[in-house]
Amino acid sequence: MSYFIPVGPDTYQPTEHVGGAWSDDELHISPVGALLVHHLERWRAEHSDPDKLIARISIDILGQLRRGEIELSTRMLRPGRTIELTETTAVIAGRETLRARTWAMSTQETAEVAGTELPLLPGPGGLPERSMSEDWTGGFIHSISLRDAEPRRPGRARSWLRAEHPLVEGEEAGELAAFLIPVDAANGIAVREHPREWMFPNLDLTIHLTRHPTGRWLGLDTSVTFGPTGQGLTSSVLHDEQGPIGSVQQTLTVRPLPPGA
Repeated sequence: MSYFIPVGPDTYQPTEHVGGAWSDDELHISPVGALLVHHLERWRAEHSDPDKLIARISIDILGQLRRGEIELSTRMLRPGRTIELTETTAVIAGRETLRARTWAMSTQETAEVAGTELPLLPGPGGLPERSMSEDWTGGFIHSISLRDAEPRRPGRARSWLRAEHPLVEGEEAGELAAFLIPVDAANGIAVREHPREWMFPNLDLTIHLTRHPTGRWLGLDTSVTFGPTGQGLTSSVLHDEQGPIGSVQQTLTVRPLPPGA
Protein backbone atom coordinates (compact mmCIF):
# COMPACT_ATOMS: atom_id res chain seq x y z
CA MET A 1 0.00 0.00 0.00
CA SER A 2 1.16 3.54 -0.77
CA TYR A 3 1.22 6.61 1.48
CA PHE A 4 -1.40 8.47 -0.57
CA ILE A 5 -4.26 7.65 -2.94
CA PRO A 6 -5.34 10.16 -5.63
CA VAL A 7 -9.02 11.06 -5.24
CA GLY A 8 -9.29 14.02 -7.63
CA PRO A 9 -7.27 16.66 -9.48
CA ASP A 10 -4.36 17.57 -7.19
CA THR A 11 -6.22 15.94 -4.28
CA TYR A 12 -5.01 12.97 -2.23
CA GLN A 13 -6.29 10.78 0.58
CA PRO A 14 -3.66 9.68 3.13
CA THR A 15 -3.51 6.00 4.06
CA GLU A 16 -2.77 4.46 7.45
CA HIS A 17 0.98 4.75 6.72
CA VAL A 18 0.83 8.56 7.12
CA GLY A 19 -0.28 8.42 10.78
CA GLY A 20 1.40 10.99 13.03
CA ALA A 21 3.88 10.38 15.84
CA TRP A 22 2.36 12.71 18.45
CA SER A 23 -1.35 11.91 18.04
CA ASP A 24 -3.54 9.30 16.36
CA ASP A 25 -5.78 11.96 14.79
CA GLU A 26 -3.02 13.75 12.84
CA LEU A 27 -0.69 13.13 9.90
CA HIS A 28 3.10 12.93 9.95
CA ILE A 29 4.68 15.89 8.16
CA SER A 30 7.40 13.75 6.54
CA PRO A 31 5.38 11.95 3.82
CA VAL A 32 3.11 14.98 3.39
CA GLY A 33 6.18 17.12 2.69
CA ALA A 34 7.34 14.58 0.11
CA LEU A 35 3.87 14.78 -1.48
CA LEU A 36 4.32 18.56 -1.83
CA VAL A 37 7.62 17.95 -3.63
CA HIS A 38 5.93 15.37 -5.88
CA HIS A 39 3.23 17.91 -6.82
CA LEU A 40 5.83 20.64 -7.34
CA GLU A 41 7.92 18.48 -9.66
CA ARG A 42 4.86 17.60 -11.77
CA TRP A 43 3.81 21.28 -11.89
CA ARG A 44 7.29 22.41 -12.92
CA ALA A 45 7.32 19.90 -15.78
CA GLU A 46 4.35 21.76 -17.30
CA HIS A 47 4.74 25.37 -16.18
CA SER A 48 8.45 26.13 -15.75
CA ASP A 49 11.90 24.92 -16.74
CA PRO A 50 12.16 21.35 -15.38
CA ASP A 51 15.91 21.35 -16.10
CA LYS A 52 16.49 23.78 -13.24
CA LEU A 53 17.53 21.92 -10.07
CA ILE A 54 15.90 22.45 -6.70
CA ALA A 55 18.35 24.00 -4.22
CA ARG A 56 16.12 24.77 -1.23
CA ILE A 57 12.72 23.70 0.05
CA SER A 58 11.38 25.56 3.08
CA ILE A 59 8.10 24.26 4.54
CA ASP A 60 6.22 26.21 7.22
CA ILE A 61 3.70 24.23 9.28
CA LEU A 62 0.70 26.51 9.85
CA GLY A 63 -1.33 24.18 12.05
CA GLN A 64 -1.97 20.62 13.13
CA LEU A 65 -2.04 18.16 10.24
CA ARG A 66 -5.54 16.74 10.70
CA ARG A 67 -6.48 13.51 9.00
CA GLY A 68 -8.35 14.33 5.80
CA GLU A 69 -8.03 14.99 2.11
CA ILE A 70 -5.05 17.03 0.97
CA GLU A 71 -5.51 19.59 -1.80
CA LEU A 72 -2.32 20.93 -3.40
CA SER A 73 -1.60 23.98 -5.54
CA THR A 74 1.59 25.60 -6.82
CA ARG A 75 2.24 29.09 -8.19
CA MET A 76 5.26 30.95 -9.49
CA LEU A 77 6.40 33.76 -7.19
CA ARG A 78 9.57 34.83 -8.98
CA PRO A 79 10.25 33.61 -12.53
CA GLY A 80 13.72 33.98 -13.98
CA ARG A 81 16.15 32.74 -16.59
CA THR A 82 18.62 31.30 -14.07
CA ILE A 83 16.63 31.12 -10.81
CA GLU A 84 12.97 30.83 -9.85
CA LEU A 85 10.92 30.80 -6.67
CA THR A 86 7.68 28.83 -6.37
CA GLU A 87 5.16 28.35 -3.59
CA THR A 88 3.22 25.14 -2.96
CA THR A 89 0.28 25.15 -0.57
CA ALA A 90 -1.49 22.22 1.11
CA VAL A 91 -5.08 22.55 2.27
CA ILE A 92 -5.81 19.66 4.64
CA ALA A 93 -9.34 18.91 5.82
CA GLY A 94 -10.38 22.32 4.47
CA ARG A 95 -7.65 24.34 6.21
CA GLU A 96 -4.45 25.79 4.76
CA THR A 97 -1.89 23.84 6.75
CA LEU A 98 1.44 23.83 4.90
CA ARG A 99 3.21 26.40 2.74
CA ALA A 100 6.43 25.47 0.94
CA ARG A 101 8.70 27.89 -0.91
CA THR A 102 11.24 26.39 -3.27
CA TRP A 103 14.25 27.91 -5.02
CA ALA A 104 15.36 26.24 -8.24
CA MET A 105 18.35 27.26 -10.31
CA SER A 106 19.91 26.52 -13.67
CA THR A 107 22.78 24.06 -13.76
CA GLN A 108 26.41 25.07 -14.24
CA GLU A 109 29.54 23.00 -14.87
CA THR A 110 31.39 23.18 -11.53
CA ALA A 111 32.79 19.65 -11.19
CA GLU A 112 36.39 20.95 -11.15
CA VAL A 113 35.77 22.92 -7.95
CA ALA A 114 33.28 20.58 -6.26
CA GLY A 115 34.20 19.51 -2.73
CA THR A 116 33.17 19.50 0.91
CA GLU A 117 34.70 19.22 4.38
CA LEU A 118 31.64 17.37 5.71
CA PRO A 119 32.50 13.89 7.07
CA LEU A 120 31.24 10.83 5.23
CA LEU A 121 28.55 8.61 6.69
CA PRO A 122 29.23 4.84 6.46
CA GLY A 123 26.85 3.29 3.95
CA PRO A 124 23.69 1.46 5.09
CA GLY A 125 24.80 -1.99 3.94
CA GLY A 126 25.33 -4.32 6.90
CA LEU A 127 24.53 -1.74 9.59
CA PRO A 128 22.39 -2.79 12.56
CA GLU A 129 18.68 -2.09 12.32
CA ARG A 130 16.73 -0.18 14.95
CA SER A 131 12.99 0.26 15.39
CA MET A 132 11.78 3.81 15.95
CA SER A 133 8.79 2.32 17.76
CA GLU A 134 11.07 2.19 20.82
CA ASP A 135 10.28 5.90 21.20
CA TRP A 136 7.39 6.64 18.84
CA THR A 137 3.98 5.43 17.72
CA GLY A 138 2.06 6.08 14.52
CA GLY A 139 1.60 4.51 11.11
CA PHE A 140 4.41 6.42 9.43
CA ILE A 141 7.04 5.43 11.99
CA HIS A 142 6.19 1.76 11.42
CA SER A 143 6.57 2.18 7.64
CA ILE A 144 10.27 3.13 7.53
CA SER A 145 13.50 1.20 8.00
CA LEU A 146 16.26 2.65 10.19
CA ARG A 147 19.92 1.62 10.43
CA ASP A 148 22.48 3.23 12.75
CA ALA A 149 26.03 3.98 11.64
CA GLU A 150 27.01 4.26 15.32
CA PRO A 151 25.17 3.87 18.64
CA ARG A 152 22.85 6.80 19.18
CA ARG A 153 22.90 8.91 22.30
CA PRO A 154 20.56 11.66 23.55
CA GLY A 155 20.64 14.44 20.98
CA ARG A 156 22.98 12.67 18.56
CA ALA A 157 22.54 10.04 15.83
CA ARG A 158 24.13 9.06 12.52
CA SER A 159 21.58 6.93 10.74
CA TRP A 160 20.07 5.79 7.45
CA LEU A 161 16.33 5.74 6.73
CA ARG A 162 14.28 4.33 3.87
CA ALA A 163 10.55 4.47 3.19
CA GLU A 164 9.12 1.03 2.48
CA HIS A 165 6.05 2.07 0.47
CA PRO A 166 5.45 4.01 -2.77
CA LEU A 167 4.55 7.66 -2.24
CA VAL A 168 1.36 7.78 -4.38
CA GLU A 169 -0.74 4.91 -5.68
CA GLY A 170 -0.65 4.74 -9.48
CA GLU A 171 1.76 7.70 -9.86
CA GLU A 172 5.51 7.44 -10.26
CA ALA A 173 7.19 9.84 -7.86
CA GLY A 174 10.31 11.69 -8.96
CA GLU A 175 13.65 10.70 -7.49
CA LEU A 176 13.75 13.71 -5.15
CA ALA A 177 10.24 13.24 -3.76
CA ALA A 178 10.78 9.51 -3.19
CA PHE A 179 14.14 10.15 -1.51
CA LEU A 180 12.66 12.75 0.87
CA ILE A 181 9.77 10.64 2.20
CA PRO A 182 11.49 9.97 5.58
CA VAL A 183 13.41 13.28 5.91
CA ASP A 184 11.31 14.84 8.70
CA ALA A 185 12.00 11.79 10.86
CA ALA A 186 15.34 13.50 11.59
CA ASN A 187 13.61 15.02 14.61
CA GLY A 188 12.84 11.55 15.94
CA ILE A 189 16.05 9.56 15.56
CA ALA A 190 18.13 11.33 18.25
CA VAL A 191 15.67 12.34 20.95
CA ARG A 192 17.12 14.24 23.90
CA GLU A 193 14.11 13.54 26.12
CA HIS A 194 11.49 10.82 25.82
CA PRO A 195 8.41 11.98 23.88
CA ARG A 196 6.13 10.53 26.56
CA GLU A 197 7.52 13.17 28.94
CA TRP A 198 8.42 16.11 26.68
CA MET A 199 7.01 17.51 23.44
CA PHE A 200 9.32 18.96 20.79
CA PRO A 201 7.40 19.15 17.49
CA ASN A 202 8.93 21.12 14.66
CA LEU A 203 7.41 24.30 13.27
CA ASP A 204 9.16 24.03 9.92
CA LEU A 205 11.34 21.90 7.71
CA THR A 206 14.09 23.47 5.59
CA ILE A 207 16.14 21.41 3.15
CA HIS A 208 19.22 22.77 1.36
CA LEU A 209 20.70 20.71 -1.48
CA THR A 210 24.11 20.92 -3.15
CA ARG A 211 23.25 18.24 -5.70
CA HIS A 212 20.37 16.02 -6.74
CA PRO A 213 20.13 12.82 -4.62
CA THR A 214 20.21 9.28 -5.97
CA GLY A 215 18.77 6.09 -4.52
CA ARG A 216 16.23 5.54 -1.74
CA TRP A 217 18.45 5.39 1.36
CA LEU A 218 18.52 8.79 3.12
CA GLY A 219 21.38 9.42 5.54
CA LEU A 220 21.16 11.82 8.49
CA ASP A 221 24.06 13.04 10.62
CA THR A 222 21.85 14.63 13.27
CA SER A 223 22.29 16.81 16.36
CA VAL A 224 19.43 18.02 18.56
CA THR A 225 19.74 21.10 20.76
CA PHE A 226 17.25 22.30 23.40
CA GLY A 227 17.62 25.89 24.61
CA PRO A 228 16.65 27.15 28.10
CA THR A 229 13.49 29.05 27.04
CA GLY A 230 11.49 26.55 24.97
CA GLN A 231 13.31 26.84 21.65
CA GLY A 232 15.09 23.94 20.03
CA LEU A 233 16.81 22.93 16.82
CA THR A 234 17.31 19.65 15.02
CA SER A 235 20.16 20.07 12.55
CA SER A 236 21.22 17.32 10.13
CA VAL A 237 23.71 16.84 7.35
CA LEU A 238 21.85 15.06 4.56
CA HIS A 239 23.47 12.17 2.68
CA ASP A 240 22.77 9.75 -0.11
CA GLU A 241 24.97 6.69 -0.64
CA GLN A 242 27.46 8.78 -2.63
CA GLY A 243 28.11 11.25 0.18
CA PRO A 244 26.86 14.51 1.74
CA ILE A 245 24.31 16.41 -0.37
CA GLY A 246 23.05 19.20 1.89
CA SER A 247 21.36 19.89 5.21
CA VAL A 248 18.03 19.69 7.00
CA GLN A 249 16.99 22.16 9.72
CA GLN A 250 13.93 21.93 12.00
CA THR A 251 12.85 24.61 14.48
CA LEU A 252 11.43 22.98 17.62
CA THR A 253 8.98 24.15 20.23
CA VAL A 254 10.02 22.41 23.46
CA ARG A 255 7.59 21.97 26.35
CA PRO A 256 6.69 19.35 28.95
CA LEU A 257 3.90 16.96 28.07
CA PRO A 258 0.66 18.11 29.75
CA PRO A 259 -0.47 15.99 32.73
CA GLY A 260 -2.73 13.16 31.61
CA ALA A 261 -1.79 13.54 27.93
